[in-house]
Amino acid sequence: MITLYSYPQLFGLEDNNPFGLKVFAFLKLAGLPFEHRHVLDTSAAPRGQLPYLVDDGETIGDSDAIIAHLKRQHAVKLDDALSPAQRDLDLLIRRTLDDLYWVMSYSRWRDDRYWPQFRDALLAQHPDIGAQALEGARKYNFERYRYQGIGRYEPDAAYARGIASLQAIANVLGDGPFMFGASPAGIDAALYGFVANIWFYDIDTPLKGFVATQGNLARHCGAIRERMGQSSAPS
Repeated sequence: MITLYSYPQLFGLEDNNPFGLKVFAFLKLAGLPFEHRHVLDTSAAPRGQLPYLVDDGETIGDSDAIIAHLKRQHAVKLDDALSPAQRDLDLLIRRTLDDLYWVMSYSRWRDDRYWPQFRDALLAQHPDIGAQALEGARKYNFERYRYQGIGRYEPDAAYARGIASLQAIANVLGDGPFMFGASPAGIDAALYGFVANIWFYDIDTPLKGFVATQGNLARHCGAIRERMGQSSAPS
């Protein structure tokens, strides 16, 4: 039995963290049965990070490592038809999304314009978390941003960095519907994990404003949701 451990839901999405939603989407697209458990405690997670997966007693952390494990252990064929050049592009896009993560996180926890909306949405859906715990998490994230570097940016410069990443990905996606043609590949799960966590949030950050101008990114979210057997947008 496969069990995915990831952060709680928010705004109708199965995970409010893009890496956990990426793994969720991959599992759904691959047609693998799994149990999904939402947690905040990272003490059992490899390197103390979510998401992680338990598969037949083996624990795997890191979203890319999880997906590589699923491909090996369960004969997932989503990427079997990719050319060498497409596999290289897959890696480059995933690394771009990894960088985008810091701007997304900054918009939620660091920017005083959007933090109250994010905090209030979490508390409304998960009152057991508690306001004090969220303030502690915010303080912790401020330190992460300072050491990573994004915390040293002014907001406009931070968002410009994230928007440049989204623009490059939108350019590569083109008319789609998926990154490499008519059928989704693993990279589409990754792209969904990130863009859905921007587009479907009821928080009008500059990142969401940019996605609104890129119809192909919004359509990609809807197409992935339909492939997962869901409505084109969360209710």
